[in-house]
Amino acid sequence: MKNSGPISLNQLLSPATVNLNLKSSDRESVLGELVDQIPEFTDQPETRKTLLHALHEREQLHSTGIGDGVALPHARNALVGLVDQPIIVFGRHPKGIAYDSIDAIPARLFFLLIAPTVTQHLAILARLSRLLRDPKLRQSLLTAETSERVIGLLRDAESKL
Repeated sequence: MKNSGPISLNQLLSPATVNLNLKSSDRESVLGELVDQIPEFTDQPETRKTLLHALHEREQLHSTGIGDGVALPHARNALVGLVDQPIIVFGRHPKGIAYDSIDAIPARLFFLLIAPTVTQHLAILARLSRLLRDPKLRQSLLTAETSERVIGLLRDAESKL
């Protein structure tokens, strides 16, 4: 069955998957902190471990730091069987983490992406990348005071695409 229209990013986020104050000090631990934001994985240590392994493998291949203080951690391939629906976790770090980004700017905005199919994985990645090119959106995400505001900012930005 074909889905109607593009995937709406703000619908893949919930207040539970938004962390406005990441505490990690390095790339390895921030991935764990982001994975810990996924409510479905709380009582699934093996699933969490599988996802973390896939994320670390992807980072070793090439950093997912896309520049401008943004990182889009994701596995190299869709995680078939790990999740039924795409999930996005948003995290914000107060100071930034050295993330081996292409412009060497520490990452402060993190969007962890997990999708069950390659098509969804690529579509969400492309959509996020396109939205995050906007410096005004990035700045607003850095100053948003609530998880609901983060979701609203993404919804508003998507409505303009």
